[in-house]
Amino acid sequence: MGETAHHQQPPPPPQVVPRPPGPTLPLGAARGPAFPPAEQLQQLHYCIHSNPSWPITFVLAFQHYIVMLGTIVLIASTLVPRMGGDHGDKARVIQTLLFMAGLNTLLQTFLGTRLPTVMSASFAFTLPVLSIIKDSFDRTFTDEHERFLVNMRTIQGSLIVSSFINIFLGFSRVWGNLTRFFSPIVIVPLVSVVGLGLFARGFPLLGNCVEIGLPMLILLVISQQYLKRIHPMADRVLERFALLLCIGLVWAFAAILTAAGAYNNVKEQTKVSCRTDRSFLMSSAPWIKIPYPFQWGTPIFRASHVFGMMGAALVTSAESTGTFFAAARLSGATPPPAHVFNRSIGLQGIGMLLDGIFGAVVGTTASVENVGLLGLTRIGSRRVVQISTIFMIFFSIFGKFGAFFASIPLPIFAAIYCVLFGIVAAIGISFIQFANNNSMRNMYILGLSLFLGISIPQYFVMNTTSDGHGPVRTDSGWFDDIINTIFSSPPTVALIVGTVLDNTLEAKYAADDRGIPWWRPFQHRKGDARTDEFYSLPLRIHEYIPTRFY
Repeated sequence: MGETAHHQQPPPPPQVVPRPPGPTLPLGAARGPAFPPAEQLQQLHYCIHSNPSWPITFVLAFQHYIVMLGTIVLIASTLVPRMGGDHGDKARVIQTLLFMAGLNTLLQTFLGTRLPTVMSASFAFTLPVLSIIKDSFDRTFTDEHERFLVNMRTIQGSLIVSSFINIFLGFSRVWGNLTRFFSPIVIVPLVSVVGLGLFARGFPLLGNCVEIGLPMLILLVISQQYLKRIHPMADRVLERFALLLCIGLVWAFAAILTAAGAYNNVKEQTKVSCRTDRSFLMSSAPWIKIPYPFQWGTPIFRASHVFGMMGAALVTSAESTGTFFAAARLSGATPPPAHVFNRSIGLQGIGMLLDGIFGAVVGTTASVENVGLLGLTRIGSRRVVQISTIFMIFFSIFGKFGAFFASIPLPIFAAIYCVLFGIVAAIGISFIQFANNNSMRNMYILGLSLFLGISIPQYFVMNTTSDGHGPVRTDSGWFDDIINTIFSSPPTVALIVGTVLDNTLEAKYAADDRGIPWWRPFQHRKGDARTDEFYSLPLRIHEYIPTRFY
């Protein structure tokens, strides 16, 4: 008690080091970009011209086939039953869509944009097809199969005539001249909404069977982004092939749940989404069936349906344009110039003409999910996508083999799309680095284009009935189909809003803020030395095609 308390001395105050003399930046002055703009992504393993080894190429090509298969199965499962078709008809429609996807992908990768983009079935044609189906209910048929054939023949005729819209837009150079009005301020919402606008095919579709879709989503993220860091070999394998491994594991898990009777006493919608034996494709698909021209019969041409399908043709041009911009960035290429868009949209019209001749249920557009796969694997090789057409055409002919993979439950595909569509949306945002991020004018245009690009189509979708009646209802059905189809497409709305605002709001005085000095060289054939390297036609084909046609 009598001990003296010892008190610690307080630490000396810290010495203030005076700032060395020199100029200081005034308040609000720029210090330079922390990350300077980069025209090409630096973390790609293979770009458009570089190719992996042949074994890796074939596995990656098969992965592209699996990814695009989900959209085709979803479209066929949605439309064929309403048309009066049975499980066998659905299997043949899937085969035809696969066959045409292979042909159109070859057209685009060899003669079109030359970008690694898969051309697959488009949802833009859903409303015109539903309009055709609705009209068939007013007629009398001997059986449902006859009604299915009449619907298919009517769709064929509408596709054949409407294809000339894209052929004209492309080969007359109208679409390429339109892209000259673009700037990074237009490209950002266009590409971003290409991914974000497909949100209904993400988690809402996954939610139809959470016990399968959610494990697929979590497993894909963990294995592809985290487990790859445990070992250099795991890095190379999982970054490229985690998607296939996860599909195999979750598909096997779904088969176990189905065999164990987990879905015996649930509602029908859950059975269709979760069970692995509810597609009936394996039992109904033919062993060998080669799609051939006019396989459903002579096309039927009706003006009212043709005009509605023309609206869908316009929509696919806008959707493909945004997808091509994303594919160019994810494959290490520069933005496609105007003359490349001319020939690509023109060839897309020729592909739509072939769709009608061969009897596809919808036309084709550039596949957003396959472009997202370029970013997921960091491999933008053109050869990989070209090899994937071998799988598309092979499985379209040998139906039983193709039906096996087409039986994958759709919630598994939905989980994949959550990741792939997000990558495409983020790629769109990356284009803002080429414009002034601090311009309030740019912020206004970007915000309005993004919001209306999602909000307006959502209004049209929410007010569209199951038989295809949209919110626009006049005495002219063909006019209704055109307007409802155009404004149900997020990329099309974002393209219209962004282009109009960016070219009318102080466009002349804000050229630097818009990124026009960066954008202008890519709009001319000789504006950038890399243009011919990325987009020139093979074997000097361009020497035999008049310049005015492409």
